[in-house]
Amino acid sequence: MLSALHVESSLALCGIIGILGIVFGALMLNSIGTIEVNGQVGFPVQAIMPIILITIGSIVVFISFLGCCGAIRESVCMTMSYAVFLLVLLILQLTIVVLLWTNKEKFNTAMGEVIDKAWEQQSRESGVFEAIQRSLKCCGKNGVSDYVLLLQTPPPSCCERDDCLNPLNIYGGCRSKFQEFMSFSTDTAKYVGLGLIGVELVGFIFACCLANNIRNYKRRNNY
Repeated sequence: MLSALHVESSLALCGIIGILGIVFGALMLNSIGTIEVNGQVGFPVQAIMPIILITIGSIVVFISFLGCCGAIRESVCMTMSYAVFLLVLLILQLTIVVLLWTNKEKFNTAMGEVIDKAWEQQSRESGVFEAIQRSLKCCGKNGVSDYVLLLQTPPPSCCERDDCLNPLNIYGGCRSKFQEFMSFSTDTAKYVGLGLIGVELVGFIFACCLANNIRNYKRRNNY
């Protein structure tokens, strides 16, 4: 009974953290908003982190529900399935967190290259960078001077309230803005991931203990 109580407590905690991850990811996604390029509406590149957070949170909630059913029905199969799914998710999350922690500079460089490539398309397909500027509230790759070098007039998206007459309204460069946003998102994801890993590890241990207790109980009743 004590093991079942522990499992249910860890399940509840896992489920709550998973729901919080979904809510936080949804709020981030809502603040980012959507963009429209060539008549097609979608999420900008900086939406990848909240989408990952929502996906992992949803998986955690589903796995918690599976474990809850196993604990209530005292099913060895469902409880062990919950433990296995939890272990796989735990290993996946740990791998992602370690990679983010040990490759922060590479990640920032890669995020900068995303903006570099988008800016290279500026001369051919201005709608892509226009959407990035409106989403991030930024201007050019490194600043408004990028438009000057291209002998182009900065678009209204470069400025607060689309007013570029006042130089104080002009936003900073998109490259640094995007890197800062993604750095904040990954730091948040790392700490949320560490919290989930700790809870999932405890839940995995308790689930294995519960499955073993249920198996022994049913075995004794067969004699």
